[in-house]
Amino acid sequence: MPAPLVRIETSDTLPSEADVVVIGGGIIGTCTAYYLARRGVAVVLLEKGLIGAEQSSRNWGWCRQQNRDARELPLATRSLALWDALPEELGEDVGFRRCGLTYLTDDEKQLATWSAWCDFARGEGVVTSVMSASELEERTRLTGKSWLGGVWSPSDGTADPARAAPLIAKGVEKFGGTVVQNCAARGLETHAGRVGAVITEKGIIRTSRVVMAGGAWASSFCRQHGVRFPQATVRATVVSVDGARDVPDALFTPDNAITKRANGRVTLAVGGRGELDPTLQTLRFAAPFLPMWLERRKSVYPGSLQGMCWGHETMVRWVMDQPTPMEKARILDPTPSRRAVNETLARAQKVLPGLRDATVSQSWSGYIDSTPDGVPAIGEIEGLPGCFLAAGFSGHGFGIGPGTGYMIADMVTGTPSYVDTNQYRLSRFDKSAWGKVAEF
Repeated sequence: MPAPLVRIETSDTLPSEADVVVIGGGIIGTCTAYYLARRGVAVVLLEKGLIGAEQSSRNWGWCRQQNRDARELPLATRSLALWDALPEELGEDVGFRRCGLTYLTDDEKQLATWSAWCDFARGEGVVTSVMSASELEERTRLTGKSWLGGVWSPSDGTADPARAAPLIAKGVEKFGGTVVQNCAARGLETHAGRVGAVITEKGIIRTSRVVMAGGAWASSFCRQHGVRFPQATVRATVVSVDGARDVPDALFTPDNAITKRANGRVTLAVGGRGELDPTLQTLRFAAPFLPMWLERRKSVYPGSLQGMCWGHETMVRWVMDQPTPMEKARILDPTPSRRAVNETLARAQKVLPGLRDATVSQSWSGYIDSTPDGVPAIGEIEGLPGCFLAAGFSGHGFGIGPGTGYMIADMVTGTPSYVDTNQYRLSRFDKSAWGKVAEF
């Protein structure tokens, strides 16, 4: 079933032209459009369904620096400052709180990895530490058991996935941009080898710059224009429970991730756990993803055929003047794994006594779009000038949404950015780069 989502009203009128068109109304697309609109750019944000209705409302809501890949860390740090500023800018509460994140483990190897990350991150200005014995005792009090060790990042936090993307999209309109829901972008027109227009189901928008932030749909969209983007999706399940008491704000262990929302609700998940629903695209990109699948073989299970049915990984070349798979599946809403729901609740109840009487009130799944190295592909596509790709966030995109959107706005407007953007280029996935995995 769908995850909780704030629904907003947006324009039904499609502008005939724009400086920039952003395709995809998830957290990345909305933040990109927002920071473009704030710069006075005439931007149109297109969403085939509802703003934030896919993975951007189905995640944990964590806004973290802790244990990020080194390439994502600058995006995470900038994002936290931008999350802080959003309520005043928008005049809306996106549910962001710097509640801190606690990581606990009984695995010596995992603790050593976290400790090494802390040493690295402190050199980058991140406030994080391996917990002392007294800190560990205090932070594990609600679990009712002792742990080998853990790390604590006090400046990290959480935001509300149900509210963030929709309310940021309202901000796009507040600062002069246009947001159009229920309007699929079918493809691009090129003029003299450059982007010249976006073809939508409601008409054509003339533009010289496009940002493809379509999440799980990005690879199939790129394929329509001869662009190879290795992408795979994993179906992950989140559980919401009633009857929880004495639950920390945000806790990660090898067995679970527990989040207390600002509204008091508690959501549960298992980090890294998911189902791989096979598609022809899965087979196409099997080679570059093989190292990742082997590394995660104990947490990613064979899935069902529903991935084929949704059509987000279609290999078909569609016709621009006919309905596309995106119009047939306005919102990816895969069926949660019953096994995952039961396992998630059981694991959490073993860790927190305050969940012993909790019952499942709701559960949902979403397709996490991944790259072979677990870091997003962001930047102008070689061979398709004017088209910028921003996809493959590998389950890490929600928290870094604002910083990423700000960086993409820099790219699109030709502004020097706060981070080296070359490290995110799509070209790193040519065959010579296969096998490189995330550093942390």
